[in-house]
Amino acid sequence: MKRPALWIAATVLLVAAALTAVLATRSPAVTKIADSPLIGRIAPDVSGKALDGATVRLADLRGSFVVLNFFATWCIPCQREHPELVRFSQQHAADGSARVLQVIFDDTAAAARDFGKTNQVDWPVVEDPDGQVALDFGVRGPPESFLIGPDGLVLFKIVGQVDAAGLNRLLNEVAR
Repeated sequence: MKRPALWIAATVLLVAAALTAVLATRSPAVTKIADSPLIGRIAPDVSGKALDGATVRLADLRGSFVVLNFFATWCIPCQREHPELVRFSQQHAADGSARVLQVIFDDTAAAARDFGKTNQVDWPVVEDPDGQVALDFGVRGPPESFLIGPDGLVLFKIVGQVDAAGLNRLLNEVAR
């Protein structure tokens, strides 16, 4: 042991490499139901300009469940959850029982518009240029989603990626 500093550095490097390998290969905690002071209350107003130029209001979607999803095009988990939102939207399109409404989080409308053109976005996407909608919902970063009941009450806050099966389980849970 002529070079203790070399052995220590090698050991630290080996431990760091092992930790990185474990974290990189484990299954992510995809979704987490989170507490929110909004649960059980009427959802804050979401009203804004959609990417197609129309004015969208969350209140106009009453009568259906709404998945209010905060996303950004640069967000990898948002990109991964997108096909699941498409699947969920398609499953409920015929009867209108549930809809998706997205809010752009810290991203540009142009980027969101480009993303929508190439990724089957057929629901309203609302701009939030000053971040007020995100603040009203207490969103810290994307992806975060809220399941809102047909009566406008916030039922669940979901932090992380959503999937169609999980969203449908939540719908079934509140339908009991």
